Amino acid sequence: MANEMRAIQTVTVGAGGSATIEFTSIPQTYTDLVIKLSGREDATSAQAMYISFNGSTSNFSNRYLSGDGTNPSSGQLARYVGSVFGTNGTANSFNNTDIYISNYTSTTANKSFYAINVAESNATTAYQNTSAGLWSNTAAITSVSLVSNAGSFVQYSTATLYGVTSAAKAAKATGGDIITYDGTYFYHTFLASGTFTPKTTLTADYLVVAGGGGGGYDRGGGGGAGGLRSTVTATGGGGSLETPASFTASTAYTITVGAGAASGSVVGGAVRGSDSSISGSGFTTITSTGGGGGISADGNQGQQSGGSGGGGAGSGFTPGGTPTANQGYAGGNGVYTPPNYGGGGGGGAGAVGGNGTTTTGGVGGNGVAVAISGTSVTYAGGGGGATFAGGTGGAGGTGGGGAGRNGGSGLVGVAGTANTGGGGGGGSGSPAANGGQGGSGIIIIRYAG
Repeated sequence: MANEMRAIQTVTVGAGGSATIEFTSIPQTYTDLVIKLSGREDATSAQAMYISFNGSTSNFSNRYLSGDGTNPSSGQLARYVGSVFGTNGTANSFNNTDIYISNYTSTTANKSFYAINVAESNATTAYQNTSAGLWSNTAAITSVSLVSNAGSFVQYSTATLYGVTSAAKAAKATGGDIITYDGTYFYHTFLASGTFTPKTTLTADYLVVAGGGGGGYDRGGGGGAGGLRSTVTATGGGGSLETPASFTASTAYTITVGAGAASGSVVGGAVRGSDSSISGSGFTTITSTGGGGGISADGNQGQQSGGSGGGGAGSGFTPGGTPTANQGYAGGNGVYTPPNYGGGGGGGAGAVGGNGTTTTGGVGGNGVAVAISGTSVTYAGGGGGATFAGGTGGAGGTGGGGAGRNGGSGLVGVAGTANTGGGGGGGSGSPAANGGQGGSGIIIIRYAG
């Protein structure tokens, strides 16, 4: 049966070098492991390289064949997986090594591995090594380390760990910026717009988060978070979980990831984020609404409502914006009590934005934690409101909301975090400044492997 390799982790050695290259917390969801190394070390001559599993250097055995084109040799050298050139090698040349580890998850069998290693100096000597090794231990392998006999791996030495899986566990669809598999589910993560095409009919969970709203200008309200719809863990606005989607084989579904809104300015007023959606032929479109923009001191309220509502301004335009049902919450109210003003926080997918006070901007409403990616991640927090001179800006809501600025700072509001749908923070007043941009949205589709 054909196999596939999927990258699990890459380690690149930084400035100063590293004595060890190590992979830890290796998932137990593959059949075998492969390591591909491009390495060089800082000793004055070629050095043997050794492997260890789970921190153990015991119970290893090995047979190797080696040659430099003139002098072949063979022998036994426990844990040996090839040689690495040092400073005697051609400048900036790196050795290549492939290591294959079989049946690494077994708790009843010893672990066998082999390595193929080539070390080209391009000046004096080239080595080629093959080795076969055995770790006489029945423990599942959860970590792997590589170490040179002397010296350290130099900067830019790079190793990637791959998991090997059978074709039967290949993804059942194409599309997405990131495709992962954890032994139970495949996850297609879209950080930007694209196409999702199933190879077979699928029933799938989804998370659809829209772009966050922009923060308001001049003691502005925080931007509302992008609307959030989810079939897993929780959905936005305190609503019931969405129903999983049915996808037809060989149909190309359009994935639209909404952009975060531009910042509110003196002429723009409240600016709403862009919608995110999944759509296709014969498919009921799933749309999350872009977050409402925070109100600016000039009072342009045209785009204050959205997935979550934008915050009211610290001026005569104080009410928070309204949300979309089952996607988010309302923005907080601003306060207008001359000479003190505070913008309201933008609504989040999980909570209403805080109201401004005469000395503080309202905090952004918190987002919602969703575990659709295999790990709980919080999305769609509202932006914090800003204040006039002497006041303190509100914090952004959990889930990527940007903070509002302190009054008198003349600073642009903090942008919402990309791919969270977070709202932008309000810009400070006296001197006046623009609000922060909203964070872009995200779409994740999950189905059983």
